[in-house]
Amino acid sequence: MAAPDRFDPWDPAFVADPYPAYAGLRERGRVHYYEPSDQWLVPRHADVSALLRDRRLGRTYRHRFTDEEFGRTAPPPEQEPFHTLNDHGMLDLEPPDHTRIRRLVTKAFTPRTVERLKPYVEGLAGDLVAALVDAGGGDLLRDVAEPLPVAVIAEMLGIPESDRAPLRPWSADICGMYELNPSEETARRAVRASVEFSDYLRTLIAARREDPGDDLISGLIAAHDEDDDRLTEQEMISTCVLLLNAGHEATVNSTVNGWWALFRHPDQLAALRADHSLVPGAVEELMRYDTPLQLFERWVLDEIEIDGTVIPRGAELALLFGSANHDPAVFADPGRLDLSRRDNPHISFSAGIHYCVGAPLARIELAASMTALLERAPSLRLAKEPERMPNFVIRGLTGLAVEVG
Repeated sequence: MAAPDRFDPWDPAFVADPYPAYAGLRERGRVHYYEPSDQWLVPRHADVSALLRDRRLGRTYRHRFTDEEFGRTAPPPEQEPFHTLNDHGMLDLEPPDHTRIRRLVTKAFTPRTVERLKPYVEGLAGDLVAALVDAGGGDLLRDVAEPLPVAVIAEMLGIPESDRAPLRPWSADICGMYELNPSEETARRAVRASVEFSDYLRTLIAARREDPGDDLISGLIAAHDEDDDRLTEQEMISTCVLLLNAGHEATVNSTVNGWWALFRHPDQLAALRADHSLVPGAVEELMRYDTPLQLFERWVLDEIEIDGTVIPRGAELALLFGSANHDPAVFADPGRLDLSRRDNPHISFSAGIHYCVGAPLARIELAASMTALLERAPSLRLAKEPERMPNFVIRGLTGLAVEVG
């Protein structure tokens, strides 16, 4: 399928390989209005990086403006459960609420706390890969990439193993709303998942109030009861959903995108197999090379100017992470997969106050699964060509069939 040279997130050929179209956007300028989604596309690394830190922009505008004042239409009433859930998570809040919630959540993701999880993550990765090897292969997505981060974040939150089956489907349905111009059916699925997930967490939170454990939900309840930076129950529910969704979506897709890239670059895979010390750099390069989150949105709270173009208050920017990670002004030969790349300031984890709080944990998970596969399945090979998910914003595969010799 020939890669198109124009930005079209609903074109399967573009979704399969958006990077040539990104190159065209970067060459034509620093900002482009895209009418189908009513957004301003920002394709260059320097601009994306700077705008992620620019306080004239925000993930929300409702801390300063009503919908009417901002020139926007309120979401349809039937979508209220999704927006209530989404709008109370720290990813879609601005200070001071964002600061208050992030301060509490960050306590669970300190370097020391995350480092203590490393043996558990590595042990689980080893067990999952061992099962894959014993079966002679399988679906790398279903058998390794997905269960590892879901189990880790569910363990942190204190979600019992018997309750974990719906977590990934709920997450997938909710995340469908982050695509550009989601359909009515996508919205219906997101609303249903939001209601079911919220109801489940409300029950679990009540149980943890009665019988606290050594888990993040119990910690958030304790902070609510003791700390001035307390959470409402809705904020607690939204935070747990965000941690679960953000805590595995990028890791799952980075794993399968990464191995698919390695299978297409046998020289790089051979180098990695010969030298496992390349794993930490490989994790960074694979996230850069095929970025799991292609686009991040920001509202313009106060008028800004980009290269002579005035972007008015009320407009929306689409910061193109995938394009920024392939900008030749920052990355030498960006279209080349180079696991030994030294200077790699990719922005796959975002930047500024919304920098991914779980980035250290994601890196441990990605390194653990990669190392386990290199050590226990050194002959791992592709069984059949994978299919891309039809999504653009969240970039991944529907599966990755592999064989073990």
